[in-house]
Amino acid sequence: AWEQAVIDAADAAGLLGLALLTFTEAIIHPVPPDLLILPMAAAADGPNRLLSIWIVATLTSVAGAIVGSWLGAWAGRPLLVRFRQEKNLERLEVLLERYGTVGVLIAGFTPIPYKVMGWAAGMGKMEMKPFVLAGLISRGLRFGLEIVLVVRYGSAAMDAIGWILEREILLAVVMVLMFGAVWMAWRWWDSLAPEANAEEG
Repeated sequence: AWEQAVIDAADAAGLLGLALLTFTEAIIHPVPPDLLILPMAAAADGPNRLLSIWIVATLTSVAGAIVGSWLGAWAGRPLLVRFRQEKNLERLEVLLERYGTVGVLIAGFTPIPYKVMGWAAGMGKMEMKPFVLAGLISRGLRFGLEIVLVVRYGSAAMDAIGWILEREILLAVVMVLMFGAVWMAWRWWDSLAPEANAEEG
């Protein structure tokens, strides 16, 4: 498959290939960088190599998302429609509207398409500082967790993560619904504060 050809070419270039893959994936193409991070982590010959993989993947992914946000601010919705990402955009617009920076954290850590979040943030004129900070935290956590799991559990972790990536859209919708349910439950709980009850009485 062409996706495997892309992964193989990037793998042959080492960290530079990883940087190019994660950077461009966060802007436009659909090949998950996880598919390269996992085997590179499994083949790493020490903690320094693992740290390099994590740093390169995190920084270049966020850098790509910054470019994606600029594209979103410049080209807007027609760009997403052209690449058949309109449905994802509509979901992410709601996510950004309701949760702001937390929405970026959710998209960066979960299987929600990070590139579309970047475009949506650009179209929504989201401030760059919280966008970058949320991206660094969420992508760093995601890639770091994957590396730790691969080092600890080997091929079993790789198979499990691969299964998740194959079903990323379905899982993304489930996660958004879960976060929404938690948010609504928190609002309900917050409404039970003693001050509110005292005012009503």
